[in-house]
Amino acid sequence: MRTHDIAKTEKREMYVKSILALELSAPPVTISKIADYLGVSPPAAWEMLKRLEQLGLAQANGEGITLTREGKQMATQVLRRLRLAERLLTDVLGMPLDKVYKEACKLEHAIGPAVEDRLARVLGDPKICPHGYPIPDGEGRLAPFPPQTLCSIAPGDEVVVSCVPEEDEELLGYLLRLGLVPGARVFVEEVTPFNGPLILRVGSARHAIGRDIAARIRVQEG
Repeated sequence: MRTHDIAKTEKREMYVKSILALELSAPPVTISKIADYLGVSPPAAWEMLKRLEQLGLAQANGEGITLTREGKQMATQVLRRLRLAERLLTDVLGMPLDKVYKEACKLEHAIGPAVEDRLARVLGDPKICPHGYPIPDGEGRLAPFPPQTLCSIAPGDEVVVSCVPEEDEELLGYLLRLGLVPGARVFVEEVTPFNGPLILRVGSARHAIGRDIAARIRVQEG
């Protein structure tokens, strides 16, 4: 495969992966969401969507942008390799959580089937990535993750953080400083009126976070 063909393949993989990730975490999938997720302009995302439609990998309808069967197969394979690479970077190489996503994105395109299988075995066949999201299994099956977000929790309730945004390095760094990481126990003290912030207790620390951020943190009862 020629160099420019490799670049085209990687670009397609990035886009179908982003569509799948958004479909799972923030449906419906739109051009603006894809552009924000990938850090590209909406016109660039629209142009690439047209190419994916021509290749039979994606389609746009009244319910948003969805993947075809072939597109979903490609996306789950890329997502599996991304999240295995993230586990390698955190569990073996000790990289901080807010730095692994970009590095893993580089590796996801270079990992072939044989390396993927061996990597999964060496890591102990992990089921979730360091950010808390499920890793597709070798057959492409993807387990659901908790539907609740921190923004939906009532005052007086205690929950456990399940998933945090993986692609936003700046936000993830902020959450790390607050201790809002997968596995952390969070007590919701107050939800201030008029769309004000949530007042949380994480361990012995007390924090106020905006509802837009709370809506991106998935939690479960613990």
